[in-house]
Amino acid sequence: MPTVIVSDACNGDAVCVDICPMNVFDMVDGLSSPERADDCIMCMACVNACPTQAITVE
Repeated sequence: MPTVIVSDACNGDAVCVDICPMNVFDMVDGLSSPERADDCIMCMACVNACPTQAITVE
């Protein structure tokens, strides 16, 4: 199962929330949080869309 990490570089623009086909992310206190990381299919859409490169999927 993949590990989804959102770093301190997150600017809270919610691009990952909107683009993730598996709805892995929620906004928590104004920042992205991978609340359902177990559902990640490693498509990397969030990584490619994040303007601040705050997301890592391993």
